[in-house]
Amino acid sequence: MAVERRTLIHDGPGGRFEGVFAWDSAHPGPRPGVLVIPNILGQKEEDNAKAEALAALGYASFAGDVYGQGKRTQRGPEASRYMDEMNADRALLRDRLDASLSALKAQPEVDAAKTAAIGFCFGGKCVLDMARSGLDILGGVSFHGVYDRPDYDNVSPIRTKLLICHGWDDPLGKPETVVALGQELTQSGADWQIHAYGNAGHAFTDASMRGSTIPGVAYEERADRRSWQAMQNFLSEVFA
Repeated sequence: MAVERRTLIHDGPGGRFEGVFAWDSAHPGPRPGVLVIPNILGQKEEDNAKAEALAALGYASFAGDVYGQGKRTQRGPEASRYMDEMNADRALLRDRLDASLSALKAQPEVDAAKTAAIGFCFGGKCVLDMARSGLDILGGVSFHGVYDRPDYDNVSPIRTKLLICHGWDDPLGKPETVVALGQELTQSGADWQIHAYGNAGHAFTDASMRGSTIPGVAYEERADRRSWQAMQNFLSEVFA
């Protein structure tokens, strides 16, 4: 195994975008591709590490960027600055996600007919929006995502298979919100599953949130480990 990475810069709606592409160079020929969509903070090393972990599983992966080159934030009062802009224009967000997906599909190591997306927090919402809008992915995995619907209609049927990994104590995803998501996806004809993890809240995969004192927002090792395994099983089925 020889996992490598390269910086990938591409054009998209509103500017240029920069992420990191990872693949196993010891593996010959194209293989399924997985887009990694970051959380509220935007593209960062943690996302690149996820892309490398996916490459080690035999995929090619692109830790993408929907904010724009150089647009990154840190935790604090300004953390949601760029996310707020995207939440205010979900159609633009959709188009930027499509540009990231196109950049992934264009890589010679990727089988463009076999792609999926995973996302964390805001990135989990992005995965759902990709499915809702009919972007060309076979599967999507949302980790502690946000479930509010965009201001455009879902395609029907939703052809993207979906796995939603949810922390039951997530203050951003109350039980009634999770039920509403299931109803929405059923009405749209999606093949979906929701895994809810007890004693876990928002950001349960984010190791930088160990010891967090924010109610309902913290890293949780069991949910992190179990959801990553669930993702592996899901991708194996999607790409079979």
